[in-house]
Amino acid sequence: MGTRKRCEWTGKDPLMVAYHDKEWGVPVHNDTKLFEFLVLEGAQAGLSWSTILKRREGYRNAFEGFDVQKVAQFDDTDIERLRQDTGIIRNKLKIKSAINNAQRFITVQEEFGSFDQYQWGFIDHQPTQSNLKKLSDIPATTELAERFSKDLKKRGFSFVGPTICYAHMQAVGIVNDHLISCYRYQEIKNMSTK
Repeated sequence: MGTRKRCEWTGKDPLMVAYHDKEWGVPVHNDTKLFEFLVLEGAQAGLSWSTILKRREGYRNAFEGFDVQKVAQFDDTDIERLRQDTGIIRNKLKIKSAINNAQRFITVQEEFGSFDQYQWGFIDHQPTQSNLKKLSDIPATTELAERFSKDLKKRGFSFVGPTICYAHMQAVGIVNDHLISCYRYQEIKNMSTK
């Protein structure tokens, strides 16, 4: 595992390396997983991704395994319970946003049949393959992320600015931003063309 060439952002943190090697950029078509990443990316705002990964199990427990139907029913009692939960980021706005976004997520599912259909529809269901050579080439956002963000906001979602949306798109494989020198670049590209 140590001899493989990876994207440098992983550093030596085992959680970051495992996330990079197993998840980042893999096309996701499961609504529960898409909701999980939406919640986690929103929680990350202003924080590092490693901070969120360290709390991921806490989030799974606190947010009912990211069952969108259950999270959409959370009320003020749940908000207060979550604000005491040291396993997650206890920011009240981020907690309320996750609940609000669950409700909006369900509305999108009702309109499009699934959140997957809605989200992947922005790129005609075909992942974008970047050709990035160095870490500084990875953009913080793109025109596509701005369009996605704008549409989510129009639908009432919160904590979905263009940078958060782009991180989400990278995470769920809408865009393959592995550096071309990274061993995962071609593996992810091959997944996308099947």
